[in-house]
Amino acid sequence: QVQLVESGGGLVQPGGSLRLSCAVSGRINSRNHMGWYRQAPGKQRALVAISTSGGSTDYLDSVKGRFTVSRDNANNTVYLQMNSLKPEDTAVYYCNVRSIGIYSHVDYWGQGTQVTVSS
Repeated sequence: QVQLVESGGGLVQPGGSLRLSCAVSGRINSRNHMGWYRQAPGKQRALVAISTSGGSTDYLDSVKGRFTVSRDNANNTVYLQMNSLKPEDTAVYYCNVRSIGIYSHVDYWGQGTQVTVSS
């Protein structure tokens, strides 16, 4: 059974930084995506950043240059370094792992961690 445990959320002032971590336990396919989504009140969940097992990354336009996604494959952990945080980054952040098979994939989700950017 795959489980994702997130940590690192909290309250930070505008311009500050936070680092989110997501520890993945259980078996996932070697071909996978690891990343982060966020959901603000009244809005749909949106992809923030993704890191593929092939080594590529992609970001939501509004976080490019401020957020960095990274992964530690040996420890099955994915991180999101968030710098220059803005009030509009306030949301619940969810870790996501997509385990990709030949014909299908399975998505796994963390429980979510609150990030609040406010003075």
